[in-house]
Amino acid sequence: MKASQFLISTLKEAPADAEVASHQLMMRAGMIKKLGAGIYTYMPMGLRVIRKVEAIVREEMNRAAAIELTMPVVQPAELWQETGRFEKMGPELLRIRDRHDRDFVVQPTSEEVVTDIARQELRSYKQLPKNFYQIQTKFRDERRPRFGLMRGREFIMKDAYSFDRDAASAQISYQAMAQAYRRIFDRFGLRYRAVAADSGAIGGDLSEEFQVIAATGEDAIVYCPNSDYAANMEKAQALAPAQTRGAATAPCALTPTPGKSTCEDVAALLGVPLSTTVKSLVLATDETNDKGEIVNSPIWLLLVRGDHDMNEVKAGKLPGFEKGFRFATLAEIDAHFGCKPGYLGPLKLQKPLKVVVDRDVAVMSNWICGANQPDHHLTGVNWGRDLPEPDLVADIRNVVEGDMSPDGKGPLAIERGIEVGHIFYLGTKYSAAMNATFLAEDGKPRHFEMGCYGIGITRLPAAAIEQNHDAKGIIWPDALAPFTVVVCPIGPDRSPEVKTAAEALYAELLQAGVDVILDDRGERPGAMFADWELIGVPHRVTVGDRGLKEGHVEYQHRRDAEPTKLALAEVAGKILAQLTR
Repeated sequence: MKASQFLISTLKEAPADAEVASHQLMMRAGMIKKLGAGIYTYMPMGLRVIRKVEAIVREEMNRAAAIELTMPVVQPAELWQETGRFEKMGPELLRIRDRHDRDFVVQPTSEEVVTDIARQELRSYKQLPKNFYQIQTKFRDERRPRFGLMRGREFIMKDAYSFDRDAASAQISYQAMAQAYRRIFDRFGLRYRAVAADSGAIGGDLSEEFQVIAATGEDAIVYCPNSDYAANMEKAQALAPAQTRGAATAPCALTPTPGKSTCEDVAALLGVPLSTTVKSLVLATDETNDKGEIVNSPIWLLLVRGDHDMNEVKAGKLPGFEKGFRFATLAEIDAHFGCKPGYLGPLKLQKPLKVVVDRDVAVMSNWICGANQPDHHLTGVNWGRDLPEPDLVADIRNVVEGDMSPDGKGPLAIERGIEVGHIFYLGTKYSAAMNATFLAEDGKPRHFEMGCYGIGITRLPAAAIEQNHDAKGIIWPDALAPFTVVVCPIGPDRSPEVKTAAEALYAELLQAGVDVILDDRGERPGAMFADWELIGVPHRVTVGDRGLKEGHVEYQHRRDAEPTKLALAEVAGKILAQLTR
């Protein structure tokens, strides 16, 4: 490719609404253009990156015996109604109607459609296992699309779905995908972690996320440096404390805390460690009748240590929370506590409620909590003496750095990551809901055991940029770069020798199968170099008249501070050696 035949549309400044590095740099490098909120055009430079992502994913999926198909972007609502997700998925699911007033959805994922395919096409155990995948456009109506391709509304995803005869076979399919994903992310040349994860709205029992490590990542990744343990924050288990509850040595006292409504402020006022305070979180679970009307809303009080945070995913798995929960309203809080938030606690309640405490709180003694009285807290609170034992003790908090790893091999560490892939073992969640069956060896119908496996095709380049950039622009790994090599002739219009040498090197690299671009635009060196540093092409060869007279050209990797002088005859071999490492 020659630059004069391509579209290079770099910008000196990023748009004002571009908040993170990947969004800013993709806009400035001319890789994407905003069409609407969370909707982008993939420009030629950006599309080349996306196609390289797709090619690697497709190669490894095919290698893992997955079969490619393409399912419609617009799908009949009837399939989604079979699983109940048409109603349950909420406003992220874009619902539309055609001219005949029939309901459709714009797919955010395709479990329903692929399960419908399986129940029509896979009739016997002899046809199993099967794994279908697609690389297709998706749409999720995000409330607040942001960060460019990191959290857009329209995006490209690879989603795959496995079908097996039993749970044991499904586990084999799951592990095959887990290994395929590791090969994919290894080939991308990115630093990543595979972490145990919660299945969320997709459902299922076994799940792993693939997280690209980046300081700007939205997700917290928990891992043990001394072992293979890794999980996302939602899934990471906080071990039960080793110590037993201490004796009640302080009186329970009503203590003035004027204007101090947070645990941090109370601890600072009283001159005590934050870990001696307890925070109160008030939740409600709505019970409905057959018509979907709310008939009762039990109130729950969850207690965690003042220096800890409640884990909403863990809380959602508590007995009684299976159908979801919400934070209580101010009216509900007033009815049970007789006080506004900020001074709430488990003593002197207006109405009874169930109390759930984190395991660390269960072993605390002489602790501090709200007094259910404005501008006051209780100090010296103890279980058994001042209030009854809690209804339930459970792990309901986020882990913190330094907690012991669940495998007992050392303390936990935490880093930030960007989720770019997720795999799930679904079991029969969708096949049972849609009555998708096959004839087993005994001649009886059985529901398929399923798994699903996703990779964010368009999110991945953004994640790669968050991990690989500097003040000048993007630094692409070789596998993802829009062009692997750029040849930059200096003044080719003034020097026939420069023009001839640059075109000969370009042709040699092209002949060797290198994805190379020749910048024949005639730009000044400073502007030309700035464009390619912004775009992030990893290998650059500069051909200049002075260098040729001295018998060399200049090679520079995007991460190198200075160029290296090489004989013109050696440069192609040097680059090829770099690319095959």
